Amino acid sequence: MWQLTDHAAVERTDLLAAPVAAAVTAWKHSTPVERLRVAAIDPELADTANFCAAYGVPLEASANCVVIAARRGGETRLAACVVLATTRADINGVVRRRLEARKASFAPQEEAVRRTGMEYGGITPVGLPEGWPILVDSAVVAQEHVVVGSGLRRSKLVLPGAALAELPGAEVVEGLARPA
Repeated sequence: MWQLTDHAAVERTDLLAAPVAAAVTAWKHSTPVERLRVAAIDPELADTANFCAAYGVPLEASANCVVIAARRGGETRLAACVVLATTRADINGVVRRRLEARKASFAPQEEAVRRTGMEYGGITPVGLPEGWPILVDSAVVAQEHVVVGSGLRRSKLVLPGAALAELPGAEVVEGLARPA
């Protein structure tokens, strides 16, 4: 398939950030935990375009997870958006309305890292803090297999796109993303 050597994520939690490993270990969804795979990669190639080129993964099979800061009435709450690498999340339109925010933007890098317990460039929807909304573009869910971060820059998760719809707080959103 791709130029990745993958393993059952539940058997290689050493390749996952702590909150991701905890979520995989506690996995109780309809997608069997064995279908969650992890592959070690060169951390210098963790950014999507470099990763896809080096490991033969098509951009349309790679998904990005971005942390959003949604503000309303002096209150800020964090959420995640998961979109294919060929697209960009519609943050000022669909995302802002879905989160009922007056303003929505990318969360500051330091805050995203601190609040997720994951490395920047490796943030994934698996293992996000309890209560966070996770907006998943319907095109991601439609993928037979999709590659996402593992919480670390030195590995990637490979899982059925539909598994992301099973995460706590996940909502599948048609038109969440626009072509890049």
